[in-house]
Amino acid sequence: MCGFVGYTFTRNLDDRGIIKKMADQIEHRGPDDEGYHFCNHLTLGFRRLSIIDINHGKQPIYNEDKSMVLVFNGEIYNYKEIREELVLKGHHFTTKSDSEVLIHGYEEYGSKLLNKLRGMYAFVIWDEKKKKLFGARDIFGIKPFYYYKKENNFIFGSEIKGLLPHPDLKKEFNAALLPAYLSFEYIPSHETLFKNVFKLLPGHYFEYCDGTLDIHSYYKMNYNIDSNQSLETYVNSIGEMFKKSVKDHSISDVEIGSFLSSGIDSSFVLNEISKVDSTKSFSAGYSEEKYSELNYSTEFANTIHVPNIIRKISASEFFNAIPKIQYFMDEPLSNPSAVPLYFIAHKASEHVKVVLSGEGADELFGGYNQYSESLIYGKYQKIPKSFRKGLANISNRLPAFKGKRFLMRGALPISKRYFRIDYVFNFQERQKLLKDKTLNMNCISMVENIFDQCSHLDELSQMQYFDIHTWLVNNILLKADRMSMANSIELRVPFLDKILLELALKLPPEYRINKKYTKVALRKAALKELPAKTANKKKLGFPSPLAEWMRKNCYYQQIKNKFQSEVASKFFNTAYLMELIDSHKERKQQNMQKIWSIYCFLVWYENFFGDQSI
Repeated sequence: MCGFVGYTFTRNLDDRGIIKKMADQIEHRGPDDEGYHFCNHLTLGFRRLSIIDINHGKQPIYNEDKSMVLVFNGEIYNYKEIREELVLKGHHFTTKSDSEVLIHGYEEYGSKLLNKLRGMYAFVIWDEKKKKLFGARDIFGIKPFYYYKKENNFIFGSEIKGLLPHPDLKKEFNAALLPAYLSFEYIPSHETLFKNVFKLLPGHYFEYCDGTLDIHSYYKMNYNIDSNQSLETYVNSIGEMFKKSVKDHSISDVEIGSFLSSGIDSSFVLNEISKVDSTKSFSAGYSEEKYSELNYSTEFANTIHVPNIIRKISASEFFNAIPKIQYFMDEPLSNPSAVPLYFIAHKASEHVKVVLSGEGADELFGGYNQYSESLIYGKYQKIPKSFRKGLANISNRLPAFKGKRFLMRGALPISKRYFRIDYVFNFQERQKLLKDKTLNMNCISMVENIFDQCSHLDELSQMQYFDIHTWLVNNILLKADRMSMANSIELRVPFLDKILLELALKLPPEYRINKKYTKVALRKAALKELPAKTANKKKLGFPSPLAEWMRKNCYYQQIKNKFQSEVASKFFNTAYLMELIDSHKERKQQNMQKIWSIYCFLVWYENFFGDQSI
């Protein structure tokens, strides 16, 4: 696990000084080593966290005649098979690292190499002969890739903060996207809140030559539902593929640990990794026992005879960590679970360099509780649209009654009613909140194309397709990468393996969710390995005392000060902000997510655009 930065250039620059400053901004991604490459058209910087071939896996890495150079962040889990192919084709390897497979693979296969890869990755290869830069990102977006493109400037790297020291990058806040953040909790596109700074989307590669940037998709996720196979057949296949994925994700020259919550996903991972090698588990909770599930995780770890190292988090630690957490995020993210993830990663870093985690299982196998809506709305959508619209219009004119919300939403297609849209603030709330009303927009328009791509699917599959392309990459994987890398450890996610994805895309909806359970097939596979108490445990997310903490005077005042700050008054109607926090404190409304979303944004903005920003 590592990080890289780089840029092409068209004028004389102090390359060594600039690239060193850029690489130093992401030292946390690779504190073990650094390396640089300079040529007439390109400068590269690299920070290394040594995991595989510790003594010889340094980067940048070159091909035989040094006409190509690579920097790479991630792991390729099937690199040994690809390496054997390349050796038979005459390629000469000088290391045992997975990195070298990429550069020789690109020599041999070009962009078609990407179709062979299983792993998490972002990398670039400079071809000196063709004067062309090639780069790619894995199909899930586990590893990040950002770039700044304006006129003839092309600056790129693993984190935005690594791009900022470049003298040709003009740092500007992208205010036009503020409503999108307020709606989704993240930006659900290739854009960011920095003007002219973009994300390379998952499953895409680019070619940059003579000032022209061309971006291409190399992997498209398609549901290929196969109802001809029995549930038991799928359950056996999931078990088999999962074991292979965990085994491959365990390749390392350093000790591996595993994060453990009280749920099925991390328990399944830990149980499997414990068969492969000796390991340790790491769990986080809160000082307030009613919000902590540490007793569940400790009980399970004891059952399979794995040490469980815990980290309890206090309210003061939680709030004090927010500036640091939002800095490491690069983009504002208000998911409260990022905080315990930061602390558990810090605790794990005292023991191991690599951890496995359960991210991705919910999106692939149907784990979120809201997916149960598909059982109801899927049937309701079969009623003629005109009849549903009529009921919605009548309901709209009536006082509140049980079922009104269902009838109102039932007249809308899923692309307009899915709760991940306007997840935090809806259009009317943003209209009250934003100081500049002209910024407000219908955020549905940003994601309609995603629903268009899967409109032929059943409701459950549409929800999952949307979550994989938005929530997973921009929220779940963003915080997983940043919070682990902030503590210089590598986080691997064995559920997010191409072989498991392609299996999950075949599952009929009833094998994903039914009236009693989410993740139906996955649970049955886990039941063959785990105690029923663990395999059948319902998803709770990560319970947080944050809503209660906000009502305590000290933290209420801390948030209030931010809400009355100069930065807050620049973007928001501060009177509305005070309404939100006061009504929450007085228990008139539950506004935790709204308050936290604004608070995290303000802290993030001060980090990157305040007087003391980088």
